[in-house]
Amino acid sequence: MLASVRVNQLQRLLLSARRLSSSPIIPPSRLLHQRLFSTSDTDASAASFSSSHPKIQTLEGKASNKSRSTSSTTSLNEDELAKFSAIADTWWHSEGPFKPLHQMNPTRLAFIRSTLCRHFSKDPSSAKPFEGLKFIDIGCGGGLLSEPLARMGATVTGVDAVDKNVKIARLHADMDPVTSTIEYLCTTAEKLADEGRKFDAVLSLEVIEHVANPAEFCKSLSALTIPNGATVLSTINRTMRAYASTIVGAEYILRWLPKGTHQWSSFVTPEEMSMILQRASVDVKEIAGFVYNPITGRWLLSDDISVNYITYGTKRKDLGDI
Repeated sequence: MLASVRVNQLQRLLLSARRLSSSPIIPPSRLLHQRLFSTSDTDASAASFSSSHPKIQTLEGKASNKSRSTSSTTSLNEDELAKFSAIADTWWHSEGPFKPLHQMNPTRLAFIRSTLCRHFSKDPSSAKPFEGLKFIDIGCGGGLLSEPLARMGATVTGVDAVDKNVKIARLHADMDPVTSTIEYLCTTAEKLADEGRKFDAVLSLEVIEHVANPAEFCKSLSALTIPNGATVLSTINRTMRAYASTIVGAEYILRWLPKGTHQWSSFVTPEEMSMILQRASVDVKEIAGFVYNPITGRWLLSDDISVNYITYGTKRKDLGDI
């Protein structure tokens, strides 16, 4: 009964959202263009919290040393870092603020297994199809994606600019010998690119909508990818349907997420994503949508990319690194 009521609420929201085409929440296209393709730099530092756990203190020092760089370029958004730092302790609470990611994870992993096994000529039915491959999870949060990738055999590096996220990820990964091999770093994609790090596949899920400069961010992802390597990103489309479901519905009606988690103007359309990646020497090969079934509580892969979608592309090997 409750699910039916919520479905009806979301249906009404979607209908009303279609009438909001002249709403002031829609930013001028000129401003969106400036945000997506500006070359200005934004500096920010990750929030941190004190801890008496000796292992975490040691790891914090290691992450700090490994993330040193002479580059000042960064796509970090300080306000977004603060938002996620405030709820970092709840990453592994399946009924907490990150519940949608927990529910979406099996579907995200199904897409990743399928596309990357095809790309690297691996057996998708294997228990560890990614054995021998180096993956990096940019914006890893608490490790929701990094851990299953490690269980599928990949050598995984998880990166996040929020220190609390890295500490939570490290603690959780250490509970399993398989995932304890994950390298977690509190740094940025830009700094790792400056250090010359390279990976077979670069993944960044539900992150690009939270960065200050998507174009510069994707350039860093490309720089981390080996020639002919794979790049996978997922995000939210900038449509009125997405506004109704991910902001009004998820944040204000269903309260799955803290209010203010998303900014509609920061969402990226598939066309913009393809153009940004193309300019970063990444050719988009496949785009799929995620559709949520409120009755079953499950996410499904779909051709519908009007709200959530995931993109798989390959680094052009003839152009070398950026």
